[in-house]
Amino acid sequence: RWEITEAVREIALQVQSDNISPENITDELISSNLNTAFMPDPDLLIRTGGEVRLSNFLLWQSAYTELYFCDTFWPDFKEENFMKAVDYYQRKERRFGKTSEQL
Repeated sequence: RWEITEAVREIALQVQSDNISPENITDELISSNLNTAFMPDPDLLIRTGGEVRLSNFLLWQSAYTELYFCDTFWPDFKEENFMKAVDYYQRKERRFGKTSEQL
């Protein structure tokens, strides 16, 4: 959440300085003010250790990310575990916020 807060704070300063107007605030503008602006959003996020939560990790960027949770702890995470995650990802229908009917 810190990263999103910092991006919004920077945009608020730009609005206050009359560099942009509130009507011009878009998803793209917020994304461009994040620390990860130079990176593509993740397609797959693997969470190890049996925790079924994001822990505030890449909250904005993970909107359309496929999430894979496994009980294996990171030090024990091997190629076999990774391949299971990849197989899970390959079987998903990527809809990017749409329903199957909208695709």
